This record gives sequence, structure tokens and C-alpha cells, in this order.
Amino acid sequence: MSKLKINLIGPGRVGQTMLGLLRDVPECLVQDVLGPRPASAKQAVEAAGAGRAVETYADLRPADLWALTVPDSQISTVAGEVAKVFKGREAPAPTAFHCSGYFPADQMAPLGDLGWHLASVHPVLTFSDAASAIRQFDGTYCGVEGDRPALDLIEPLLEKLGAYPFEIKSENKSLYHAAAVISNNFTVVLQAIAREAWSVAGVPDEIAQDLNATLLRATYENVTARGPAEALTGPAARGDEAVVTEQGKDVARWHPAAGVLYKQLSTLARNVKTRGTTRPDHGSDT
Repeated sequence: MSKLKINLIGPGRVGQTMLGLLRDVPECLVQDVLGPRPASAKQAVEAAGAGRAVETYADLRPADLWALTVPDSQISTVAGEVAKVFKGREAPAPTAFHCSGYFPADQMAPLGDLGWHLASVHPVLTFSDAASAIRQFDGTYCGVEGDRPALDLIEPLLEKLGAYPFEIKSENKSLYHAAAVISNNFTVVLQAIAREAWSVAGVPDEIAQDLNATLLRATYENVTARGPAEALTGPAARGDEAVVTEQGKDVARWHPAAGVLYKQLSTLARNVKTRGTTRPDHGSDT
């Protein structure tokens, strides 16, 4: 049985992670790696111990699977460059995927126009560095969308890498990614605001760190075990409007932007507690 030949464009942290993971799959053959600079591709290949670094799109050989692990703004351009090289070539239709959490698979439309199968794969993982991401990848959820032939190839491959692929709606890809941003990035921003407020209130930094860790841990455990509505506490959840109003004013005087957040999030918290949803009504989602 022939191996699945794979080319990768974009040997950054995500690309290096993919190279390191695919290297150990017996059914796969990492073939060509192209980067924005020859040195970046060479370093990625040497680190992974797999593949061949190439310098131009014309150097890329035909492959069964293409990984476009490039920044979101470059996906369409890179797909167009690959399409120029492989336009008119008679061969079974390859599959290509990108790893953007925001763009759907059709961002690679130039390849779709050639009859290629397209998908997107968004690993819900923080890629601080490739070595850590490779160690942490086992058990990672991956949001996938695209055409059926592409998903039929990619989903089993992701499972071999230790991931849990789940399908999402292509038309709501942006909303899917926004949910990840809210769950992860915005949580960090809120912790920064809390740390600053504790500092102004005179709480020593080492105690603020412990308070931060204790509350985050309890929040995680409660939300996981009971769901948001049951886990939610605080003045808005209790219906203590006097405290919400006066405390909101205090926050706004200290930090106007945080004051706006406090007021809006208090409204959403009230809705979650009383209605089970952040939305003011139960209208249909779009």
C-alpha cells in the first residue's frame, strides 16, 4: 500500500507541529516543505527529521495532501501560487487544508477551481512553541469543515495523530472562532483587569496571584460539573441591583472601559441566571 504523500507550506509553529506529528505516522510520507525563506524550511525539516526543504513553488512535487499552515492573510495567496504551478496537470484530485480558526476551507478557492478537495482544521490548542504543542497534541479537539471527500481523508488522519476531530458549520466558522477567543483570550484579559483592580485596592501581588488561581480553579470545576447557569454567582446572579449599580459606578470611575464591561457583563450574567442564556430572548440563532 502506497504512503500518503504530504507537502507543507508554512513551517511556523503550527507547521512545525504538524511535521513533528506526521513524521511518526507510518502511512504518511512528509515530502516537500516550503517556507517564506529557504532557511526557515530547512530548519523545520531538520528539527522534524522529515521532509525536503524547497525554495520555490516550482520545486514542489505533486502530493496527495497539502497543509497550508500559513497566516490567515496569506492562505488565499498561497493557494493561488500552488494553483499556478499545478493547473492543467492530470492526476487524482489532491486534498488541501489550512489551519485558520476564522476562514472556512473555501479561502483556498484557487485550488477548489482545479477540482481539489478542501478542508480546514483548527486545533483548539495554544501553539506557544512546536515542541510543547507536539507533547500536548494528544487528546486535542480539532474543529473541521470542508467538502466530504476532504473530511473523509483528514478526520481519520487526525485521529491517528491523537486528536478528536469534530465538524462545524462552514457558514458559521467566524462565530465558532469567536467562541474560542471569548473562552480563552478574553478570559485572560478579564484576569488582567482583576489583577489591576486588586492592586489598586491594596492587595499584595502574591496574594492576588493566589486569589486568581483559586477563583479560576473553582470556576472551571463548577462550570464543568454544573454548567454556566448553575455555576454563576455574584451580585448580578443574586439580583442585587443596588450593588451592581453602585459597584459599576466605582469601576467606571477607576477604569471607564472596564466599567462598560462590568455593566454589560452584569446584564448578561442576569440573563444567564434567570433565562439560562446570555441572550435577552430565545429567538432562533442565525
